Amino acid sequence: MPKALDILEPIIRVIPEVSRPERKLALRDRIIWTAIVLTIYLVMSEIPLYGITRGVGYDPFLYMRMLFAAKRGTLMELGIGPIVTAGLIMQLLVGSGILEVDFQDPRDRALYTGAQKLMALVWGAIQSLAYILGGAFGPLPIDAIILVFVQLMMATFIVMLLDEMVQKGWGIGSGVSLFIATGIAQQIAWQTFSPLIASDGKYLGAVLAFIQTIISGESIWNAFVRPGALPGMAGLIATLLIFIFVIYLEGMRIEVPVAFPKYRGLRTKIPLKLLYVSNIPIIFTSMLFVDLKIVSLMVWRQFNYNNTNVFLNWLGMFNATNNSPIGGLAYYVTPPTGLSSVMTDPLHAVIYSLILIASSVLFAVIWVEASGLSPRDQAQQLVQAGLQIPGFRRSPKIIEKLLSRYIPTLTVLSGIIVAIIAALADLIGAIGSGMGVLLTVGIIYQYWNILTQEQIEELYPMVRRIMGEK
Repeated sequence: MPKALDILEPIIRVIPEVSRPERKLALRDRIIWTAIVLTIYLVMSEIPLYGITRGVGYDPFLYMRMLFAAKRGTLMELGIGPIVTAGLIMQLLVGSGILEVDFQDPRDRALYTGAQKLMALVWGAIQSLAYILGGAFGPLPIDAIILVFVQLMMATFIVMLLDEMVQKGWGIGSGVSLFIATGIAQQIAWQTFSPLIASDGKYLGAVLAFIQTIISGESIWNAFVRPGALPGMAGLIATLLIFIFVIYLEGMRIEVPVAFPKYRGLRTKIPLKLLYVSNIPIIFTSMLFVDLKIVSLMVWRQFNYNNTNVFLNWLGMFNATNNSPIGGLAYYVTPPTGLSSVMTDPLHAVIYSLILIASSVLFAVIWVEASGLSPRDQAQQLVQAGLQIPGFRRSPKIIEKLLSRYIPTLTVLSGIIVAIIAALADLIGAIGSGMGVLLTVGIIYQYWNILTQEQIEELYPMVRRIMGEK
């Protein structure tokens, strides 16, 4: 029986791809290509979608845009959302055994990469239609709907090729990570130093508003807690503290001793990070919250516009003036916008935090079981690599029993920790959102490791040969 990837092969072969460089480029050249890719992304983020009124009405995906490197009303309306979603879905399909892929086979690897690109395009189409039909752009005539859909699909395709270009050796790291970090850093810088005048009559930037408050002789409290979602010093301080705290957590790990019997019992240690599942649960939770809001907004528009249906009100109630959620599940999966919002509706803050924590733990457990991070899968990989626990015979069962002492606890604990950090950051009004700060720290940490390794390889070419690279 042919595998699913074999059936999709004729379609996959039609999708264009970026070829790898003939030889590994120097670090300087890859930095230049990375800068070119980033420039294209930033230009696309400023080109408005033709056929819509930019920024009209309530934006139901506002707090998610930084996480998906998206910018409202531009070609980057969807950002890297379709690519991230497709990647996560494909990993879950492979990890759960639904999709059979032999990553040792070059043909299977190529088909898997092509299938992931096809999934990104399909998901981009689904998300584009959901945005249009859900009213994210307001009411549109049929010709405008077709035009906007085509623009969003072309932008998704270009972003997909840019990410592939970076990953195949032309750039450094991952295009997706690069776009996310850039978008969040840009937002943090803007909300910290923006000279525009906000709705409270002060500068939008938290630092400038703080200076303005001191000069005018107002209460310092007004600079720390500002009305609505305006950035204040409380949020800026929270952002800095979260950066420091998450960097500290990234370095915490449990080390499991192992040995190489083939090399006279050479011993080493396998590190298990405290944040074992990293930011994956938060990404999944964010996707779930966005999907809930999309569905509830579409249902409300079609069947409950006056908020009179008791049963549909549980799914979501919206303000008919600006389409903002005012009740139901859609309201409680929307994060509070700072301390002023928490003080206005503390019940919203509590319920949102509980849903966020429960969802994060659930997705952490699911991800570990489906992505090959469970004790059983890790034990099998260690045995295949020729490792064993010192003092014990070489058996997957023994290693699995040892890892089972740590991995389940680390899974639940990391899911709770990242959710609590994200929730507290949202409640305090951290600049860049709690989820955004978590992702940014992880990406910066990843790039630091990549650049350190690249510098070592350039200084000591022997390291590259040992690692099997040309």
